[in-house]
Amino acid sequence: MNSFGILIGILTLLIIGLGFPLVIRGERYFGYLWWPYMMGIGILIIVASLFIQNDWLCVIIAVIGATFVWGSTELKEQAVRAELGWFPFNANKIKPPFVSIIKKMKAPYL
Repeated sequence: MNSFGILIGILTLLIIGLGFPLVIRGERYFGYLWWPYMMGIGILIIVASLFIQNDWLCVIIAVIGATFVWGSTELKEQAVRAELGWFPFNANKIKPPFVSIIKKMKAPYL
């Protein structure tokens, strides 16, 4: 009996579950304009997983990277939820580098 699939499924669920607080707190303290950096980190982590030989570690690292990519698409929606009052709103957010360029780009969504 091979338990690899079920254990990876459970770990994936746990990692994605940890992505929700990442998005909520990330938007509260930094704002949605950090989405390109978060997406870049996620893509780099996914690419790094391609070079890992251990199956367990490769899958876990790839799921963490995918969670960062997903989180970058959720930051804008989380900002809307915070403005609606569903989550605490912080007006004093840390501005990212190149904020004028990022404001011209359309934030991704799924």
